[in-house]
Amino acid sequence: METSELLKKVRKIEIKTRGLSRNIFAGEYHSAFKGRGMAFSEVREYQPGDDIRTIDWKVTARFNHPYIKIFEEERELTIMLIVDVSGSKEFGSEIQLKQEMVTEIAAVLAFSAIQNNDKIGVIFFSDKIEKFIPPKKGKTHVLRIIRELIDFEPENKTTDISEALKYFSNAIKKRCTAFLISDFIDQGFENALKASNNKHDVIALKVYDKRETELPEVGLLKVRDAETGKDIWVDTSSKKVRETFKKSWLISSKKLKDLFNKSGVDYAELRTDQSYVLPLMNLFKKREA
Repeated sequence: METSELLKKVRKIEIKTRGLSRNIFAGEYHSAFKGRGMAFSEVREYQPGDDIRTIDWKVTARFNHPYIKIFEEERELTIMLIVDVSGSKEFGSEIQLKQEMVTEIAAVLAFSAIQNNDKIGVIFFSDKIEKFIPPKKGKTHVLRIIRELIDFEPENKTTDISEALKYFSNAIKKRCTAFLISDFIDQGFENALKASNNKHDVIALKVYDKRETELPEVGLLKVRDAETGKDIWVDTSSKKVRETFKKSWLISSKKLKDLFNKSGVDYAELRTDQSYVLPLMNLFKKREA
């Protein structure tokens, strides 16, 4: 992509998503992603009613008088975006491609993070780790992330969510909040998801297209698997074929929801022909409860 065209796209996404993060998501983000830990602040003299478990024995011994430790909630967070850049991201039948929606969602989350003085980092993955951008603060850093989201070309096309989660858990030592953004066309990542969510706070955002849920009745249709490149012909005039396709989608969708619930992972479903604002707002409000 030409530099001038890329900059125009970055600017367009910045204007839209920065406004959303400031005017719509700001309060919900702050409430939903409060600091998860407690940081030492100071010591003071023990007072009747204080919890004896907070006594600082070293300071107490030094001054021969009981002192306790005071802790404050850690406000600063680290937010990680774990983004699926495999071949299926290029699919889209109506308003926008999955890749375009993923870019906007990631940008909204990134701007919300820096407005909250949080760090933001990104892992791009296919069936391997394609790129790692360590977490940092600042608008310049966010704009770099958006540029990469728009213009990044992965080396591989298939998907391995387990690989991405294992790398994330090894690369980020301190507990953080991570958004796993994918269409989840993959299997066998349950153990890796559970392990990552035990160490961190993982949230799953499933981005999908209407045509992945049901087939249109248009006769013979050639369908290409974006990840394998294989073409197959599907007779969409057959009611049985259309019903089987829809049933398969519903079954796989339910399995995925059950997996998230079993793993203790919050999640939202985002469809490319619908606004992502309401599903994200509902997710944030659910986490406030």
